[in-house]
Amino acid sequence: MIARKPAGGPLTRAQLLREIGLSPQWQLREQRAVTLPTPGVPAITPAERRPEAPNAIATPAAVTELAPTAAPASARPQDIAGMSWEQLQHSVAACRACALCQQRRQAVLGVGDIAADWLFIGEGPGAEEDARGEPFVGPAGKLLDAMLAAIDLQRGEDVYIANAVKCRPPNNRTPEAAEIATCAPYLRRQIALIQPRLIVLLGRAAAHALLGELGSLASLRGKTFAYPAPQGGGSTIPVVVTYHPAYLLRTLPDKAKAWEDLCRARALMRAAKAAAAQTAGSSPA
Repeated sequence: MIARKPAGGPLTRAQLLREIGLSPQWQLREQRAVTLPTPGVPAITPAERRPEAPNAIATPAAVTELAPTAAPASARPQDIAGMSWEQLQHSVAACRACALCQQRRQAVLGVGDIAADWLFIGEGPGAEEDARGEPFVGPAGKLLDAMLAAIDLQRGEDVYIANAVKCRPPNNRTPEAAEIATCAPYLRRQIALIQPRLIVLLGRAAAHALLGELGSLASLRGKTFAYPAPQGGGSTIPVVVTYHPAYLLRTLPDKAKAWEDLCRARALMRAAKAAAAQTAGSSPA
């Protein structure tokens, strides 16, 4: 439910948390360092980061480096990789690459600040999103807006919201692996154009789209992954996995876990900004 402003003025932090069913007294439990057993992909702990790395982000959890997803052999991914925002919008609107296009009203690319520090990625459009052409506009979208407000964020202001697939799956089912793979070049191009400081994945399909089949959503929570920087180089983008708002509407007790994830994401963002400011301050004029 959307937090309603009282007649006396804006909502306090405690009121925002109560609106999304959370107590303001939630405390983030100490995270133990964990590593993901992905063959050939070593976990990187803060102690292992080289001190000269300008964008190193110290976190209590281990950071798992993600190898870039291999692109299909066709020319389509390469074509998408060179598109501007306008070209991307036209390409998504006209896309017929998978069967999801057959029942859609319109494709939904995303919404928000195209130079945002925060990128939130969901699973796919639902019925209301398909009708309006914007992600997260139904009940789950209202909860997402409340979650953003709880960490001092607002849709459209330093926040961009996208989905793993751009067309509504029939009956709002979970996107299939082949559908996610078909839309993956669009998502990669969005990340490259936005160049966010942090990515938050909402739900298992979103995690599958960006991280691959690494395990259940519960096993991915509490870990910090690293997405390769779009422009190459040594820096990476921290990635946090949490529950989809639609799931939280059905499973209220897990809102507390989502709140922990948001608090950790906010800490990562602050660390990333601090590192960037330090790097900028040490650069020669």
